[in-house]
Amino acid sequence: MSKPILSQSADLKNCTVVLGTQWGDEGKGKIVDLLAANVDIVARYQGGANAGHTIQLPDGRSFVLHLIPSGIFHEHVACVIGNGVVIDPVALIEEIRMVEREGVRVQGRLFISHNAHLIMPYHKMLDQASEQRMMAKDGSAVGTTGRGIGPAYEDKFARKGIRIVDLLDRESLREKLRRNIDEKNELLEKFYGSHEHCDVEKIIAEYESFDRQIDPYITDTALMLNREIAGGKSLLLEGAQAALLDIDFGTYPFVTSSNPTAGGACTGLGIPPMAIGRVLGVAKAYATRVGNGPFPTELTDETGERIRTVGHEYGATTGRPRRCGWFDAVAVRYTNMINGVSSLALTKLDVLSGLTEVKLCTRYERISTGRAIENFTNDLRQLADIRPIYESFEGWPEDALEGATSREELPRAVQRYLDALEREVTCPLEIISIGAGREETLGVPLEPFEIR
Repeated sequence: MSKPILSQSADLKNCTVVLGTQWGDEGKGKIVDLLAANVDIVARYQGGANAGHTIQLPDGRSFVLHLIPSGIFHEHVACVIGNGVVIDPVALIEEIRMVEREGVRVQGRLFISHNAHLIMPYHKMLDQASEQRMMAKDGSAVGTTGRGIGPAYEDKFARKGIRIVDLLDRESLREKLRRNIDEKNELLEKFYGSHEHCDVEKIIAEYESFDRQIDPYITDTALMLNREIAGGKSLLLEGAQAALLDIDFGTYPFVTSSNPTAGGACTGLGIPPMAIGRVLGVAKAYATRVGNGPFPTELTDETGERIRTVGHEYGATTGRPRRCGWFDAVAVRYTNMINGVSSLALTKLDVLSGLTEVKLCTRYERISTGRAIENFTNDLRQLADIRPIYESFEGWPEDALEGATSREELPRAVQRYLDALEREVTCPLEIISIGAGREETLGVPLEPFEIR
């Protein structure tokens, strides 16, 4: 019997999970990009091309990555797409080419799990048809990106999915596709009234071409990562979306189709929990949400519109305007709890500059009874019966954050807000972003990133 790569008693905690603690779009891409300078591997563990992580380089160039991990712009970093990710080959190949056009070497640095599931053309058709049907019926659409993520995960858990490894056996692939396509064509016609059908041979030809193009990147990433962990390499584990969109712990059914929470890092990469030494949560200094679903602190007034405009709050993937509101400490306390968040990276603090008043939600109050509520619930009926209770703070001038190199150098009004936020989320603020650039970040370690 072969010896296990990691023994049960191994004291190896060289993995850090970086995840969103709100409803997504917190700026995880920037944080991972910054921390990747001092790690060996960045690994993406769930989601699909519905996620958009924006990276701004020191020379001013800006990029949106949908599938490739955010460490790709650091030449020494290996990037892994784990088995928990559902992959759209078209989007992946376009993204590889985009990165390579910028002079970044991808081959030999990008590794993709052979067990990752593939998004097929019929997944996108079903996703879009379902949203259109629900919207026309009663306006209750989830608000997906229409990129086939949900239907791909549905097939995965129904044991009908097509994995990358399935591309190796053409005859088996043809049989699996034929069964799936017959079923999907019937669904599209019977339930959604669509007469657009999928063609088996056309899809096989397309995906055989994809297989040839992505073959250099495919490997057993679970085996690779466990060997690297055992060898003492440092890893950043990157989640997409955020904890309040988690399929189990988010505001169901207005959630994503996977587990962006810390537990998803283990199942989405094939690494043991004992390897994780740290969970870094990422949160905006305010809150946003894309699509439908509850949002207790949402602002539908001029302040909300100002935050959207100043913060450029439009989806990196879809371009849809994001709903904006005040920071919800009740919700972030909840996500910190279920993820074991050890510290927070707070982003986009600069967007609040210039407001005369800044608010922080510290608790809820039940509308029907007036009773105070200290803890978050993902029950939609209860969320419909709450109002946020705020603590108010004096605002600060638009240029107040410029030139600051530490938290202590920030104006007193800013520090009061940060102190209260830190107190309410019961978690230290380790990193504070005061602008889009890499250099506009307080608290990023200058020495090699240390896992604590």
